[in-house]
Amino acid sequence: MPPTQKRIRIGCAGWSIPSRHAHLFGDGDSHLARYATRFDVAEINSTFYRPHQPRTFERWAATVPAAFRFSVKLPKAITHDARLHATGDALTAFFADVAGLGPKLGGVLVQLPPSLVFEARLADRFFAMLRRRASARVAFEPRHPSWFTPAADVVLSRYAVARVTADPALVPEAAVPGGSGAGARWTYWRWHGSPRMYYSSYEPAALQALAAQLAQAARARTPAWCIFDNTAHGHAMADAARLQALL
Repeated sequence: MPPTQKRIRIGCAGWSIPSRHAHLFGDGDSHLARYATRFDVAEINSTFYRPHQPRTFERWAATVPAAFRFSVKLPKAITHDARLHATGDALTAFFADVAGLGPKLGGVLVQLPPSLVFEARLADRFFAMLRRRASARVAFEPRHPSWFTPAADVVLSRYAVARVTADPALVPEAAVPGGSGAGARWTYWRWHGSPRMYYSSYEPAALQALAAQLAQAARARTPAWCIFDNTAHGHAMADAARLQALL
């Protein structure tokens, strides 16, 4: 495999395999085991809604090959309910649980509600608390325009946080890497489906353009992860497989 391809990971939000896409995967004792015959990364979204026991993460880690990696979504209790305020104890509990993934914890996803406005002091305090508890890669998906500014990128770069490259892009800046993603540690694409978020599949031209972006990031020696989140009608896995073929 060329070095650039080794730096690219393609996967989906979750690993439940629609029956019509079963032919894309090899054999396995579970959906996750079968999913891992094709893809080398998965995003765990269920942690957004509820905590899991460390043994659950340990079981998932034991199911997949050594090179497989997970990204884990931060709980909404931290991002949406507390809105990043006074979340130290919750962050401690979260990272204690996901430690069950061991070296297969590839990163953490922090997604904000659309109404949460950038405040430099709050952002700095939150990411400082997070960094005191974890050195994992962090992908950050804000959804208010105020986060797509040089001032916000300064805070994200300070704590080595990559701003998610999203589709659909809420503002033009959301379509390109930001924070540390514009520099070094990694880049993280989340494609939610377009034109209808979560439901639409992607046209070939869109996937070809995405493949070019991922290859460009990889040539710059930046790990490039791409997660398809258009799962409502089961398109994520087919789109991920088509993107694999293009790369």
